[in-house]
Amino acid sequence: MLVRLRLGTLKRLCFGLFAAALVCGGHVNASAATAEQPNIVIIVGDDMGYSDVGFNGSKEIPTPHLDALAAAGTKFTNGYVSGPYCSPTRAGLLTGRYQTRFGHEFNPSAAKNAGLPLTERTIADRLRGAGYRTGLVGKWHLGSSPDRHPNSRGFDEFFGFIAGAHPYMPGQGPPIFRNREKVKETEYLTDALGREAVAFIDRHQKEPFFLYLAFNAVHTPMEAQEERMAKFAHIKDTKRRQYAAMMAAMDDAIGSVLAELDKTGLSDNTLVFFFSDNGGPTMATTATNGSINAPLRGSKRTTLEGGVRVPFLAKWPGKIPAGKSYDLPVIQLDATRTALVAGGADQANDKMLEGVDLLPYLAGKNAAAPHEALFWRFGEQMAVRKGDWKLVKYDPVVDGGKKGATDARLYNLASDLSEEKNLIAEEPEKAKELQAAWEEWNKSNVPPLWGQNEGKAEAKNKKGKAKRRAAAAAAE
Repeated sequence: MLVRLRLGTLKRLCFGLFAAALVCGGHVNASAATAEQPNIVIIVGDDMGYSDVGFNGSKEIPTPHLDALAAAGTKFTNGYVSGPYCSPTRAGLLTGRYQTRFGHEFNPSAAKNAGLPLTERTIADRLRGAGYRTGLVGKWHLGSSPDRHPNSRGFDEFFGFIAGAHPYMPGQGPPIFRNREKVKETEYLTDALGREAVAFIDRHQKEPFFLYLAFNAVHTPMEAQEERMAKFAHIKDTKRRQYAAMMAAMDDAIGSVLAELDKTGLSDNTLVFFFSDNGGPTMATTATNGSINAPLRGSKRTTLEGGVRVPFLAKWPGKIPAGKSYDLPVIQLDATRTALVAGGADQANDKMLEGVDLLPYLAGKNAAAPHEALFWRFGEQMAVRKGDWKLVKYDPVVDGGKKGATDARLYNLASDLSEEKNLIAEEPEKAKELQAAWEEWNKSNVPPLWGQNEGKAEAKNKKGKAKRRAAAAAAE
């Protein structure tokens, strides 16, 4: 009967027997002793508005494929990311640790060695060590030096771009790479990323795989195809209409990935996570994209809910309940730990990992909250959420003020989701409790490896030097 099993299944059964034997000898975590390793797909959107998906109530922008994913899995109504900015969130996801533990607090500067520190092991490193084929499709944004390239950080295969943003229309912007080789792309970039993700699944359907699909949609520049724009002619604001079309493109690409999992018969044994890297950029000091975070207040680059609470889904038939909502706070670090446990790559004594395995909580085996508290540090801004209470210092640009950080504000999110009523005067002891918890957490953080605006300053300086050299050459 075994001869009829596909090669990948045999390989996974062998892994399970090997892992079980090791467990009997007391050498590895019992979570590795699974009969068959699941495939793992983590999909990340970029700069999405909290309310701009159907499963969070959007009527203006249909997202049928994401809604289908939500219906087949669990929606996290209190799903967070560990940073309000693109690269820090990705650093947290790939390591399973708060990025402030290793200095990746801001987007990398233009310095040669800026990026995810080489001291950190990635989820791809760990899963590859457990027998997975690992692939990244899309945005990297964790360093550009050769030793920080995705192929040097655990990914067997890479298709995408290295920097933090990229134009969508073909023939524009920095290079697109296949591994370390530049390639010429002829499709709209979001469509191309969907195509490459499908091809990765097709190539590796007979072996366990980990696919990290990191879209740059809906990050600026705002570039949408006319045929998709036409579907949103009812939206009068041009930027919002472009945003809707770009969201539709990403939803279509995700639909193609889910369809490929169905086509290859892999859906039932594939763990899928989806979330945005941060909230939508809606305030003046960000490159706005037409997103809407309501009813949340705040924006990308703030520690208010609008910066760090994001659309968040998980699906694994038979392991994660379908069509359910989970209301206790979770964070993207949990996706890392959950994937590692499921794939047999987790080690229970690894204190470096800070997320939790969500499966016992989602299955109802553990009714406690996955986290006693969640924490954020972003320069002068900070936040801690403990139960329904949140203490936060945020960028006052959101309120029309000058850049920096407010004094501490205390909110009860159960009754004040929009963080409008500051209760610090009424609840001083609760504020002290949360501040003490944050300060204890902060003891294990390190100073940022680079400043918040270093990259922009260096790029501006570089551009200025280029202009001066061109002017000098013209004068000669």
